[in-house]
This record gives sequence, structure tokens and C-alpha cells, in this order.
Amino acid sequence: MKNRLLLALPSDELALLSPHLLPVELERGRLLYDPGDRIDTIYFPHDGVISLMTLMENGAAIESAAIGREGALGLMAGISARQSLTRAIVQSPGLASRLGVGALHDLCPRAPVLRSLIDRHNEALFGHAIQSVACNALHAVEARFCRWLLSCHDRISVDTVQLTQEFLADMLGVQRTTVTAVAGSLQTKGLIRYRRGVVDILDRAGLESMACECYGAVRRGYERLLPTPFG
Repeated sequence: MKNRLLLALPSDELALLSPHLLPVELERGRLLYDPGDRIDTIYFPHDGVISLMTLMENGAAIESAAIGREGALGLMAGISARQSLTRAIVQSPGLASRLGVGALHDLCPRAPVLRSLIDRHNEALFGHAIQSVACNALHAVEARFCRWLLSCHDRISVDTVQLTQEFLADMLGVQRTTVTAVAGSLQTKGLIRYRRGVVDILDRAGLESMACECYGAVRRGYERLLPTPFG
């Protein structure tokens, strides 16, 4: 078990939750929710990354936040019934534990630490989304690409990020040709190795120096609200 929210629970609350947690493998590209879908399942990733995508009427999309082992997808429904506001799609594959929303509603009155973690996680995720709005509007693609790679790297156990060029273009809200140009530039600088469907992170410190301020702002928000989110 690597999910930070579950690991932060006291033993008695985790014991309440454990019988209801079921293992699930999240394959890359798997669609978990679309806007308007009723949230009936919560996913606690142990590895991998789930992207929350904001969709436009013309089919365009851009990532507004990401969820990995620091949090869970669907926790907003842990308080009351909710519909998804975004498209939730698996960006980087991994394992997760899933939990029915009904079970969480039943358990929350007996699990005060879990209820507190839900509130704090939702606040951190909201801050992440707000920062992404400003970042996507104000910062250069190269800086946003570095921010995105670092954010993904925080949530996985390896230095290799698996993704397609099309998927990455959607994450950043740009054309695929722009992705090629930016990735090529970072590769020339020795920060990454870019090949079809794979990005190898070679110099994390270098990426941090080129990323915009939003990476640090979002990370500090999670660290303020959640216990060891990226440890």
C-alpha cells in the first residue's frame, strides 16, 4: 500500500475501511469518469497518475489537475452525492484501491481522521485546479511542460513517464508539433530523453529550474494540507 491518504489513517480507521477496498489495475488511457457521470466509486492510487481534463464543446481539452498516490479520485462524493465535473482518465498506469461511495458514507461518521483528510484533500485539489487555470493562461509552454513532468514524477515510482504525443498535447492544450519542438529542446539541454510514447527524466533539478512558479505553489499546497503527500 502506497497511497498516502490510506497510510495516514490510524489503525482503527484503516481496519474499518480495509474490507471495502478492492484492488484494481488502472491501464493507461482508461476512462474513469466523464462530466455529468454520477460518482459511485472512489479510486485511491498506489502508483500512476489520473488526469482531470476540462472539456470544451468543440472537443478541445486541457488538464486542470492530476491525482496520484497523494490523494484519491472522487472524494468530493465522500460527503454527499456528486456528479463528475471533469473527464478523469488514466495518464500513467498503476495500481489502485477502489471503494464504493455508499461504503464511505457509512464509515465516515466512525472515522473522524478520514473525514478530515477528505476535506483537506478536496481543498488541495481545488487549489491545484485554480493554479492550473492561471498557469495555462500566463506561462510559456516549455515552463508548463517542465511543471507537468515534475508533477507526474512526484506521483510515480520511476523516472520514465509513458505517454503518447497526442495525450501530452491534450495535457498542455497545444498542437502535437509544439510538443515535439518543446520536448526536443529539453532533450538538447540534457534534461530528458524523448522517444515515441516515453519520456525519461534525466535531470530533475534542471527541470525544476525551468518550471514555472506554479509547480512549487501546487506542491506547497499539498504539503501544507496533507501528511507527506509526495514522500
